Amino acid sequence: MFRTRVHRNLSWISTNSSRTTTTHGQHYQYLQCSKLPTLYFQRSLPRLPIPLLENSCRRFLEATKPLLSPAEQAETQQTVEQFRQGIGMELHAKLKSHDAENKHTSYISQPWFDMYLADRAPLPLNYNPLLVMKSDTRPEYQQQVVRATNLIISSLRFWRSLQSDLLEPEVYHMNPKKSDTASYRRWMKVAPKAFATYASYAFKAFPLDMSQYNRLFGTSRIPRIGKDELVQSPDAKHILVMRRGHMYAVNVLDSSGYIESPSVILGRLRAVLKLDTDREAASVPLGVLTSGQRDEWAKTRQQFVSNTKNADLLEREVDAALFCVCLDGEEDGVFDENQQEPLLKHLLAGKAQNRWFDKSISLLISADGTTAINFEHSWGDGVAVLRYFNELYKDTLKQPFVSTETVHTPAEGDFANVRPINFEIDDATKAAVSEAYNKNASIVDNLDMNLLKYPHINKPTCKQYGLSPDSIIQLSFQLAYRQAYSGYVGSYESCSTSAFRHGRTETMRPCTNATRDFCEAILQPERSKPSAGELRAMIDNCSKVHGQLTKEAAMGQGFDRHLFALRHTAQKEGIPIPDLYETEAYKRINNNIISTSTLGSDALLAGSFGPVVKNGFGIGYSIQNDFAGAIVTTYKNQADGKVFIDSLESAFDKICAVIQQSSSSKK
Repeated sequence: MFRTRVHRNLSWISTNSSRTTTTHGQHYQYLQCSKLPTLYFQRSLPRLPIPLLENSCRRFLEATKPLLSPAEQAETQQTVEQFRQGIGMELHAKLKSHDAENKHTSYISQPWFDMYLADRAPLPLNYNPLLVMKSDTRPEYQQQVVRATNLIISSLRFWRSLQSDLLEPEVYHMNPKKSDTASYRRWMKVAPKAFATYASYAFKAFPLDMSQYNRLFGTSRIPRIGKDELVQSPDAKHILVMRRGHMYAVNVLDSSGYIESPSVILGRLRAVLKLDTDREAASVPLGVLTSGQRDEWAKTRQQFVSNTKNADLLEREVDAALFCVCLDGEEDGVFDENQQEPLLKHLLAGKAQNRWFDKSISLLISADGTTAINFEHSWGDGVAVLRYFNELYKDTLKQPFVSTETVHTPAEGDFANVRPINFEIDDATKAAVSEAYNKNASIVDNLDMNLLKYPHINKPTCKQYGLSPDSIIQLSFQLAYRQAYSGYVGSYESCSTSAFRHGRTETMRPCTNATRDFCEAILQPERSKPSAGELRAMIDNCSKVHGQLTKEAAMGQGFDRHLFALRHTAQKEGIPIPDLYETEAYKRINNNIISTSTLGSDALLAGSFGPVVKNGFGIGYSIQNDFAGAIVTTYKNQADGKVFIDSLESAFDKICAVIQQSSSSKK
């Protein structure tokens, strides 16, 4: 742990925007100096509850109704009842017993890790999501190497604050004006630590689990046959920088763990660019291997590290790096507001020459300074990454440490601090890289991406008409699919359970009886269609149901994770998989053709991920102050994203018309 230390040696002083900073001072070394220790609430967080078996069975039956015929519903109900009264009770008792013996964690934590690490599918598109950051509108801070330097410094300030217990605890404030205050922090500081979370509840402020944060940096996913593993190097002092497939280890912390000065980091990045211009792009870009099927990559890595030099370089310089910075070239594309898809598609999965998908965090920086985060998902969820993402954005805007005017400290020839990673590449590795490249290129070429920005639904509109923004968007997805494909399918919305110790996520099922009834009603011929007032009442009912399901999921009262854990228990205990998991209902609801995710952030320009099933739609969406947006990914010849996007625009139009007509009729 790095603790705050006072140093008299203030040999480096930089003035930037009329601000004086010392590299060893708190102002530079730490992003925050919280009055409350970072993990102040961790000990008192409640444990993730295991739902009652009968409740999970009831919720499963209710969620599958829109997807089943009456005959299928009756058959499913019989199977579920047999499960509830039979083997389900035994598995539930075993799960409860195991949970009682492991009170330090949650019942879902280890099974969820196992699920991620045991899946053999490639990481890009299947697991690693993309978050694109809004750009800095000031040209002197947006230039690529300047942007990269400021992002690196802010990342290190975040990391040092976290390690030193100075990062603000993660707390969800229902009313920030009343609770996100100095008074709240003073009260929390005197609250007994064992009960601090419950004291916070009195302020309608809800502390969130931060156990995942320590894996943000210095973490790599190592491919192994059958199941990968995570390795951590929290005391590393370097980052991995990639440029045109070449790899460099760049020191960013000094021998005492302090962040190097801005001019030094800027100089070392410029040295990387100089080294790169003096040679051709990597002929064997090793990073491509991280895009492959996990067992294939594991076998290649085993063979590769049989060379002791390669083993040392890979473990010491790549696996141990704090995070990865990918400096893309002009040939990789730049951001175009009118044609965003090519760059977003490249950032999401690319051709993989300039990526190391196994790192917990990769900063992707395009030639024009457009910045994105691509993160390996097994170690953690959106809460930790979004906090880092938001803090990074705010810090680089508020106090950038270098600009295009900054004089850098030259580092050409300083191979102790800027180390080209030169592996010994044999013919087997060359062949493996070529094969992995071709497979990834084929997958990426087969990916379609379609965008929609709809101006008539936005935050002010939702507030004006008393609408739930998330419910309206999810209802629109259901209507869009029903219009385009005449049916209803397994639909997925992720909901965080980080209000609990070692919580992960729960599934909210947005396809409900209420959404189905509305879709059928609004698509009736005009002469038999309900009135605008009646349709508005149905929209409100959809929102009510949606809100209740979201609340249940956030409180650990969904059914998906419980049923998942019961199945995991059966596998672990050598018990035959119960019939429930073989029903058409279970298969259908878990065939998530509509998979959705949203992140609320003023820093977010775009977010995207791949479809979770081959014939599915991966939908990243958000509601901004001036539009509702959706980025839809599909695989060619499996699902048509353009058809879905067009239908979604039509669905938005229909819902807007209902809202406006019903509002007018009340006047």
